[in-house]
Amino acid sequence: MESLVAGDLRINVDDTTDPQAIRLHWLGMSTDRQPEKVLGPFFAALLQAVADQPRVLELHFEKIERFNSSTILSIIQLIQAARNRNTPMVVIYDPTRKWQRLSFDALRIFDKRDGLFELRPMEAA
Repeated sequence: MESLVAGDLRINVDDTTDPQAIRLHWLGMSTDRQPEKVLGPFFAALLQAVADQPRVLELHFEKIERFNSSTILSIIQLIQAARNRNTPMVVIYDPTRKWQRLSFDALRIFDKRDGLFELRPMEAA
């Protein structure tokens, strides 16, 4: 699976380090008012890749500078699509960055304790 570059946003795909997971490392900024135009097809290809060889999706937001509310909506849509496909997903964020803590705390409603979604603060260095 190829990494994504869209404006100031880069999502590096690591599908070789861990045979059990595909890791998406979000970098830069996602400020597009309609990010679903780029993220939608990217996420669809990602979900298809995971369907072909079942793996956990790990979304790493520790190093992203910022994203807007339109981007969080696209992430919510990915969470729901992954759940509908029974694809486990982990979101890792930096709780020391207030904007990340506030944004990701809102996603706790998707953690149903069924193993399909986990919200995890990054480990302290």
